[in-house]
Amino acid sequence: MSVTRKAVAGAERLVVKVGSSALTTAGSGLDAARLDALVDAIVGRIEQGSQLVLVSSGAIGAGLAPLTLGKRPRDLATQQAAASVGQLQLAHAYAESFGRYSLTVGQVLLTSDDVVRRAHYRNAQRTFSRLLTLGAVPVVNENDTVATEEIRFGDNDRLATLVAHLIGADALVLLSDVDGLYDGDPRDGATRKIAEVTSDADIDGLAVGMSSSGLGTGGMVSKLAAARTAAAAGIPVLLAAAAEASRALTAADVGTAFAAADSRLSARRFWLGYAAGTTGRLQLDDGAVAAVVRRRRSLLAAGITGVSGDFQAGDVVELVDGAQRVVARGVVAFDAGELPELIGRSSHELPAEQRREVVHADDLVPLRR
Repeated sequence: MSVTRKAVAGAERLVVKVGSSALTTAGSGLDAARLDALVDAIVGRIEQGSQLVLVSSGAIGAGLAPLTLGKRPRDLATQQAAASVGQLQLAHAYAESFGRYSLTVGQVLLTSDDVVRRAHYRNAQRTFSRLLTLGAVPVVNENDTVATEEIRFGDNDRLATLVAHLIGADALVLLSDVDGLYDGDPRDGATRKIAEVTSDADIDGLAVGMSSSGLGTGGMVSKLAAARTAAAAGIPVLLAAAAEASRALTAADVGTAFAAADSRLSARRFWLGYAAGTTGRLQLDDGAVAAVVRRRRSLLAAGITGVSGDFQAGDVVELVDGAQRVVARGVVAFDAGELPELIGRSSHELPAEQRREVVHADDLVPLRR
C-alpha cells in the first residue's frame, strides 16, 4: 500500500465529503438505504478512534420530492426553496441514522465566505473543535437557502477542502458516483483509472468525465480541483465511489489517491493561496515562473510580460504562465496602473522608489508542484 493510502487509512481526524448523487434519486428525494450505508461506514471509522467531519451535499435534491419537482430547478429562487425544505429532510435523516448508534449530529451550515473570511475562521474552528470534543458528528452543508453565487459548480467540494484545513484534518475523502479519476470519460470503456497522483504533471491536460446524475452541481472537474488544492496544502486525499465508502474509510485501497505536499501550509498561506478573492492577473515569462514555483523567489518586474485587472497594492492577484495557467497567488505591492511602465525592466533600470519586489516571496504561494 502506498504512503498516501496508509495516511488516509490511519488518519486520526478526517473530513468526508459526499455528493448529492450518492444520496438522492431524481423525483424520489433521499435514498434512505444509501444514506444508512454511508453512515454505517462512517461509524465504523469513528469506532476505530477517528474524529470525523461530514460535508454533505443533497439539500436541494432532498427538497425536490416534497415540493413535487421532477428535476433540479435552474432558477435561484426555486433552488433556495428546495434547499430550505431539503435541509430539514437531510438533517432529520442523518440524526435518525446516526441515532441507531447513539451518536449525536451537529448541523453546521456554511458558505465558503464563512470559512475564507479570516474574522470568521476562528469562530468556525472553535465550533468544530467543541463538537468533536463532545463526541458529536458535525454535518456540514453549503447554506444554499441564502447563498447566491455559492450555488454553483463544485462548491461543496471546495468547501470540504477549506473545512479540512480549518480543522487540521489528517486526510480528506471525497465520495461520489464515480469510483476514481480516469484519463477520460469513465463511460468510455477505453479509459483508464488513475490509482495515484503524486504531482500536477501526472494529470496535466487530463480530460475528465462528468457526473451525469443531474442532481449535483459538481462533477469530476470540481473534485479534481478540490483534491489538488488539499494535496498542495499538505492534506492527503482519496477520491472514491460512495458505494465503496466502507473500504475507502478502512483499508483506503479503492479509488484514486492524491499524495500530499511535504509540508502543510499555515492558515495565512492557505487563505492566500486558495481562499482569498483575487482582483487581477500578472503574466510571467518562463524564467519568472521557474523562480516563483521551483525556487520560491520573489516576483520582480523584469519577469512580468502582461497585467490585467483593476487592483491596488495589498490586493491578492493570480500569477499565470504563458499558457494562462495559474502558477501562484500573492499580495501585489503596486497598483495596477503603476505596473505597465515597469514590466520587463530590471531593477537597476527603475527609479529608486520603485526598486522593490512586485510580489514578495513571503506573500506568495506557488500552486503547482
